[in-house]
Amino acid sequence: MKFNIQREALLKPLQLVLGAVERRQTLPILGNVMIDVQSDLLLLTATDMEIELVARVKLDNVTETGTITTSARKLLDICRNLPNDINLDISLDNERLLLKAGRSRFTLATLSADEFPYIEDAPTDNEFNLQQQELHYLLQSTYFSMAQQDVRYYLNGLLFEIKDHVIKTVATDGHRLAFCQLAKSDINLEPSVIIPRKGVSELLRLLNETDAPLTIYITDKHIRVAADDFTFTSKLVDGRFPDYDRVIPRRGDKLISLDAMVLKEALGRVSILSNEKYRGVRIQLSPGLLKLSANNPEQEQAEEEIETDYDNETLEIAFNVSYLQDGLNAMPKGPVILSLTDANSSLLMESDIDSNRVYVIMPMRL
Repeated sequence: MKFNIQREALLKPLQLVLGAVERRQTLPILGNVMIDVQSDLLLLTATDMEIELVARVKLDNVTETGTITTSARKLLDICRNLPNDINLDISLDNERLLLKAGRSRFTLATLSADEFPYIEDAPTDNEFNLQQQELHYLLQSTYFSMAQQDVRYYLNGLLFEIKDHVIKTVATDGHRLAFCQLAKSDINLEPSVIIPRKGVSELLRLLNETDAPLTIYITDKHIRVAADDFTFTSKLVDGRFPDYDRVIPRRGDKLISLDAMVLKEALGRVSILSNEKYRGVRIQLSPGLLKLSANNPEQEQAEEEIETDYDNETLEIAFNVSYLQDGLNAMPKGPVILSLTDANSSLLMESDIDSNRVYVIMPMRL
């Protein structure tokens, strides 16, 4: 194996695949990146056995093809610390990876590519196309409501399903739920799968908000997302997601419409003096007014009033302020509509601009 590449051309794909490198390194080779040099193409592959990332780079100067694995982090650190606009000569010498750049020279240990574990391909009829911005929109609107290390393992992921030409993503941790949908008349499939938390996080890191094309493949055990410069594969969570339709309430009769940014900034100020453990904030509604308040064990207190168009009866209810902030962060700028039925009901948060996103928060006791 022998090829020449610019430092920037190698650095970007190395950074791209690093998210799949096993941090705990239960197997030494899981800390490695596989370098596969073909006639005019460099493939960099990393995996932790749950997700797999392959980055592709066009090569102009290939002297000898070949495949080997070496430490992903060491190779990345070397590239990061080299000067910009420098050329790298990379070759294999006596089972060592030799890297020359200007007056710098590095020799790295390797492991055979034969030992490198792949996530196997599987035949699938569930293949469809999306733009990167469309998948980014669906995931960004819901990912924050996934559970973290919940014993209900199926909540530690995000539901991705297609039904009646509509793609839906749903995430919940049992205390709040985020829902997003996107109509795609050209997709005539009906898969329903749960993408694990790490898979969702890595996908969001890879995607950009452009119309660049993606091809998505779904099997019983994996989801694969292929772009021009990368291929991402993740195992799926084997479980049954809760019936989210039963959780999303109908719009209540107590409606408040106000600017999302105004509410977000007010919550940010009030939350400073909330209880650090429970993060509770109290909402008091009266005609024309929304009052926010929070206190903590040190007897400190914060209050904020916002004028609204609310014209119903007086109501008092409490929520986790972090949940409210997460929902507002996922909403577009502009008016947001909050609806309640009574002091014990869930809060339904909707955007007045984008009706495809819905956010539900359970109340808490203070």
